[in-house]
Order: sequence, then structure tokens, then C-alpha cells
Amino acid sequence: MTGSGNDFVMVDGRITSPEQWTPEDIRSVCARGVGIGADGLVVVAPGSAPDSARMTYFNSDGSRAAMCGNAALCSTRLAVLLGLAPERMRLETDAGTYEGRALAGADRAQLHLATVPAPTVPRITPVDGESRIGFATVGVPHLVVIVENLDAVDLVLRGRELRHAAALGPAGANVNFIAPAAVRGTWAMRTYERGIEAETLACGTGAVAAAC
Repeated sequence: MTGSGNDFVMVDGRITSPEQWTPEDIRSVCARGVGIGADGLVVVAPGSAPDSARMTYFNSDGSRAAMCGNAALCSTRLAVLLGLAPERMRLETDAGTYEGRALAGADRAQLHLATVPAPTVPRITPVDGESRIGFATVGVPHLVVIVENLDAVDLVLRGRELRHAAALGPAGANVNFIAPAAVRGTWAMRTYERGIEAETLACGTGAVAAAC
């Protein structure tokens, strides 16, 4: 399934459990060109309470992540398709439980995220072309970098550098570069995603972090 360009291998948790998937298995399945190819692997299973489903998310490098916005939207949709939960449900994740819904017959889902703690300013010095850097946690950590020109950003080089910045601690963070878009009042974003260690086409929690 794909959510705004983030693509995932979706697995029915009634048939297999997260513990059965080794990092090597996940890397093999998610490898583009030699595997199915995906940004991550998602196990969707019945939840611990009525009218709920459980999402377990793995990055394409085999690491487990607490949350992924687009994977959560896909999980909500799939839970309804598989009959694991009703159209209005509670989606359990490693980052917490969220209210979600997926209307029957529609290829869209909605998720009500928890309140986002106020963004902070990390001790990271912007380089030329960068005006501000902020940090916010939306289930997972995000570094948001406001730049003058998205096309001028060496996303892989600068993204990797910031993703491992000492100020963020050993876990690092996703890095979202944003800039005003051509249409007034809108912004464009590019993402270097940890656990994938490359650019991804969309980042749901990163979009929320950028808005904050």
C-alpha cells in the first residue's frame, strides 16, 4: 500500500507476528530491485480492546519505529478491509493509541494525532541557505529545517549529517527540509528519513512537525 508516496509491505498479523520478522527478512523484502521494494514493513493485527487494531512498523533497514503517519493511515484502511476493526476505531502503535477512521469504499483514512509538545530549538548551527532549525516529536523525532531553496539542498549529504547530529542524541531524528512554495501560503517539503537513510516521497508525521 502507498500513502502519499510512502510505500509499505503490509502483513496480516493474524497470520504472522512481528517477532517472526528478523531485520534480515525485512531488509530483503523491502529492498528495491531484488525484493518487493518498500519504505517499510507493517504488521496489522487485532487490537487489545474491542473496535481497535494494532500497528507494528519497521523501517526498511529492519529497525522498529514507534510511529509512521502514512503507515498508520494505511493500517487504518487495511484494518477495515480485513475486518479487524470497524470504520471508526482506535489504532494502537508503539507511540500510543490514536483515533482513526476509514470510510467503506473510500481510499482514504483519517487519524487524530495526540497533542504535539511545543517545538524546541536544538543546538545545531544552520549553514548557508538555512534560516532556522527546529525540533518536534510527533510520535517520532523530527528536525525541521527552513531553507531558501529546496532544489539547492544536497538532501542526502546534509540530511545524513543532521540526522546524526550530536545534539539529537544517539537515536537521531528524521530531517524535513521546508521552503515556501510557488503558491502563496503553501510550503514544500523534502525528507531524509532515518531507518531508510535516504529521501522518501512523503512523511506524514514530518508534515505535522513542520506545521508546528
